[in-house]
Amino acid sequence: MKYSYDLSSLTWTITGFTPYLWRFESTPGIGETSVADILSVRARVPGSVQKTLHDEGLLPDWNEGLNARACEWVENRHWVYMTRIPREWLAASSEDASIRLVCDGLDYGGWVRFGGRQIASFTGTHTPHAFDLTPYLDQVGDDTRLEIIFDCPPRWLGQFGYTSRMTEFKPRYNYTWDWIARLVQIGIWDEVRLEIADVGKLTDMAIGTDFDVVRETGILSVRCDAPDESGWQLRMSLDAVRTERYDLTSGENVILWSDLDVEPWHPNGFGEPTLYDLTLTLIGPDDAEHDRVERRVGFKHVEWQPCEGAPEEADPWICVVNGEPVFLGGVNWTPIRPNFADVTLDDYRKRLETYQQMGCTVLRVWGGGFLEREDFYDLCDELGLLVWQEFPLSSSGLDNYPPDDPESIEELARIATSFVRRRRHHASLLIWCGGNELTTIPAGQTEGMGPPIGMEHPLMQRFAEVVEREDPGTRFVPTSSSGPSFGAESEFGKGVHWDVHGPWKLWDGMDAWEAYWANDDALFRSEVGAPGASSVSLIERYRGDEVSFPASHANPLWRRTAWWVEWKAFIDEHGREPSDVQEYVVWSQHRQSRALEIAARACRDRFPRCGGFIVWMGHDSFPCTANTAVIDFEGEMKPAAHALAAVFRDDG
Repeated sequence: MKYSYDLSSLTWTITGFTPYLWRFESTPGIGETSVADILSVRARVPGSVQKTLHDEGLLPDWNEGLNARACEWVENRHWVYMTRIPREWLAASSEDASIRLVCDGLDYGGWVRFGGRQIASFTGTHTPHAFDLTPYLDQVGDDTRLEIIFDCPPRWLGQFGYTSRMTEFKPRYNYTWDWIARLVQIGIWDEVRLEIADVGKLTDMAIGTDFDVVRETGILSVRCDAPDESGWQLRMSLDAVRTERYDLTSGENVILWSDLDVEPWHPNGFGEPTLYDLTLTLIGPDDAEHDRVERRVGFKHVEWQPCEGAPEEADPWICVVNGEPVFLGGVNWTPIRPNFADVTLDDYRKRLETYQQMGCTVLRVWGGGFLEREDFYDLCDELGLLVWQEFPLSSSGLDNYPPDDPESIEELARIATSFVRRRRHHASLLIWCGGNELTTIPAGQTEGMGPPIGMEHPLMQRFAEVVEREDPGTRFVPTSSSGPSFGAESEFGKGVHWDVHGPWKLWDGMDAWEAYWANDDALFRSEVGAPGASSVSLIERYRGDEVSFPASHANPLWRRTAWWVEWKAFIDEHGREPSDVQEYVVWSQHRQSRALEIAARACRDRFPRCGGFIVWMGHDSFPCTANTAVIDFEGEMKPAAHALAAVFRDDG
């Protein structure tokens, strides 16, 4: 049998130490030790160290003013998460069962101790970690302490640097980006459980679905490994549609169902995103249930066709779902908070329902973040929001070239395999992508930005192999933008603008912006932005001890996200400075709204000559005074979001 205990239901504490000082403490009362910098405080799991300290009054609110700078000391300590596993949980197993600690998300590296004994180390935010406790059960006695200890995180993975040298694979965005202050999360960010199982468990399981648009029936495939001994069976049940029981052989088993009487899963605005409950049950030779896997699945068929009038050699950018061409209008999804361990289901729901109501059909999950929790993909399934999922790589400015050393390639291939295996069953999944804005280095140079990276790069070849092996039939693109030109700044009419990024600012004013979009010939726009201020009330609420005006680089509050300050543009347009923050905000929000409406409408009107328009970015992760986001820090729509909604819903 296989069953699990949710360890988040237990009482947890965290304790902060000068690095490695905790190693000198072996007593059960480690949280009360006099040598700790921060004595034991209650912690929520999942949850970040930073949120725990803030809730205990030990850390200021990093969202206010310049407080984020006062939080950086947390990175320079070791943090011990501690709980006690009930002895009866450890005893509730047969002699041949294994007991594993499974952590779906640890950020970033450290050690695991059980019963005061160090049993393992771990590194990596992007993949789950599993630790076998079975060999230690006879040694711990009544001391069932479980300690997960976090080392100091990598020093710098932020926006600027060299992608080729960033080989510590932790989310980069919370080291600072142009839209977020530095708050380098530490902590347990996803589920933690105790898994008890005998030999009877489903492994290497893959679920695939499709929809036959001619016969109007569903197709379901299941691939799984079975125990080596004979007599095992798999019971498959798809809601009230079909239930069957199959004899399994040792090794890989493949079961295919076709001609299923199901309704298709449709993207937002094209019909219902119909979902079905699939239950897979492993039945042993004893006719008992040994393992069960439950998934929600949907049936859709995706084809990619050339844009109308595109060069013959161009990549296809018209997405056809269930036989119907779909304009991919949507937003680039960035993490909701720097401390993503503390994001709730309600946080996800508020933003995703807003995007659905805006008429979005696609969300591009940007490569500087992480694989969002299962809640995100479940909600996208429910709401009909297609997901463009990137692997965790992004540009760095000095070079945007992905690592090409063998060790990094293998580590990233392992991460990509984990990403695909955990999310491939979701109906919302549309594309796998190698990462954000990955480019070559110009010939003869050691740094700089050349054209987008292609399949010639050994890492992209490995990524493509992973996707083909683990999720055949789902599209893979090496990067976004995928080129051949990174952006579309000139040379319209020459057929070189396929999937492009930019622009993000109205460099020469609204008239020039309108002229630019009137001439546009890009086949797909996976990033376009325009800056707009947050509301006056939000700016005032999070300014802390700083002043909210002037809205210029001279003000430290506005300089936190300095790229998006348009003080000079206001002066150029009006011949004077704004009189107060209210005047500036009204002007800025209108400017953003008008700019994005022009750009999105131009692309939508060219469909099917243009396949889609994805705005950079969706929501703020930090209370920016100004940014390119169309949803503010608290999840409320800026005027630009309303303007985009009219375009995406094709309201006229």
